[in-house]
Amino acid sequence: MGSLRLVTIALLLGSFLGSSAFAQSSPTYGVGRTPTAEEIRALDISIGPTGEELPVGRGTAKEGAVLFEEKGCVGCHGAAGIGGPAPALKSKTGQDVPISRRQNIFERILPLHSPFATTVWDFIHRAMPLGNEGSLSADEVYALTAYLLFLNQVIPEDEVLDKQSLPKVKMPHGDDYTRLPDWKPRTPRLQGYPY
Repeated sequence: MGSLRLVTIALLLGSFLGSSAFAQSSPTYGVGRTPTAEEIRALDISIGPTGEELPVGRGTAKEGAVLFEEKGCVGCHGAAGIGGPAPALKSKTGQDVPISRRQNIFERILPLHSPFATTVWDFIHRAMPLGNEGSLSADEVYALTAYLLFLNQVIPEDEVLDKQSLPKVKMPHGDDYTRLPDWKPRTPRLQGYPY
């Protein structure tokens, strides 16, 4: 009889704690505040494959080569994107080797393995230069993106990248990149996925 009473009390307590009345009467501690619309806009910097969110700007590989040195990228990534302590930005294998054969664990080159050129732009914009992330102007990010794509023979040296041309760049994977499957709430994520 004692265990039945304990279960009943636990169920009643659980329903009380989970009720909205408890949530509304819970204390507030005066920590934090609701962000302003401007603060939310400043954090909303994701760039999708279509490039709709890209800012106005432009850049070429020649401008990017100069910036690569000026901004200190060579210190981490090495001259021409190879040889530094940070990840390589240019493939060490010949460009005549198909992409499918370059996909080993040792050569994950962002400008080659990204499904979209906008992904390269987005990463540079968010994460570079190390220690001063987000400090590059839109023109500088376009130029550095053009330089990395040129180094990997994705675009010609004289191509100008901007809001309109960047999303149109054909990446080496083309349409062979794995697409995410359609997913709806309360359905398995992938065929055979247990959760």
